[in-house]
Amino acid sequence: MKKILLIEDNQEIRENIAEILTLANYDILEAENGKVGVELAKKELPDLIICDIMMPQLDGYGVLHMLSSNAATSAIPFIFLTAKTEKDDFRKGMNLGADDYLTKPFDDLELLDAIEMRLKKSQILKTDFNKNIEGLQGFIQEAKGLQDLNKLISNEQKVTTLKKKQPVFSEGNYPNALFFLNKGRIKTYKSNEEGREYITNLYKDGDFIGYLDLLEEKPYRESAVAMEDSEVCIIPKEDFFSLLHNNRDVANKFIKILSDNLADKEERLLKLAYNSVRKRVAEALLLVEKQYKKEEQATNFQVAISRDDLASIVGASKETVIRTLADFKDERLIDTQGSKITILNSDKLKRMRN
Repeated sequence: MKKILLIEDNQEIRENIAEILTLANYDILEAENGKVGVELAKKELPDLIICDIMMPQLDGYGVLHMLSSNAATSAIPFIFLTAKTEKDDFRKGMNLGADDYLTKPFDDLELLDAIEMRLKKSQILKTDFNKNIEGLQGFIQEAKGLQDLNKLISNEQKVTTLKKKQPVFSEGNYPNALFFLNKGRIKTYKSNEEGREYITNLYKDGDFIGYLDLLEEKPYRESAVAMEDSEVCIIPKEDFFSLLHNNRDVANKFIKILSDNLADKEERLLKLAYNSVRKRVAEALLLVEKQYKKEEQATNFQVAISRDDLASIVGASKETVIRTLADFKDERLIDTQGSKITILNSDKLKRMRN
């Protein structure tokens, strides 16, 4: 049963709406003013909030501002309820991030339709999308249903094929697009004064690339290059920011997608900076396995990766990495055949890196 928080200072109106929603099989929480409503929202985390604008102590705009500033409540669908119909009031509410706006008086069907639509859209945006072009297009189409946005994806114009070792972007250049890896493998890396590379991350099908610098509107802090022939979907900067700025739900969804790997990346960088070479090689192998192992590969994951790339992940010389891999092979942790590495004992590698 979906939980709805109703914030309304007029007791008669509040009780009438609560009765309608209860009959529609919703679980209703009631708040008589904005201050109580904010506390209830933080405590109960409802599926949707209906809030009057003109209230004592804390008005509806204040409620929305406070909840939007809280990570736990910022993504909850929010419907304003008011007798005011002036255009400026409508725009102010939508600019603050409201999802819908009902003016009094309204009929029961109008209220229920608005709630059903907002809950449905919210559920879609909580659902993970397939990490390919079709999945991305599906998500964008749902986003378009929330706001009349231009279509971001056009396979004919914005999907490009990269050859192995072809650059995606270079350190120091200014970003003008978001990159979505539809197929293939891409690495990001930094170079020192001597031209030595340090790989900062590996990307697989369904990953977004280059988003942090794009969001901060700063030059790229690293370079990206294809590790094999790859397909990349290019989302222009203007379209990406239009998507984020025009809809709170979409912005929250994208932020979740884009930040999924940040904590893992920071933890990995710390380990690679302070661990022994053995631990760092184990960490690098586990990173490659995590990024590129398919679900159907239950055991003995195999990947082709050059010793130069592996050394760039580890932050050690190629010769040191080769010697460590030889030790791992003797210990039956891995097997090697040319550039291919087969991981035979992931559990022991994890114990080693920990």
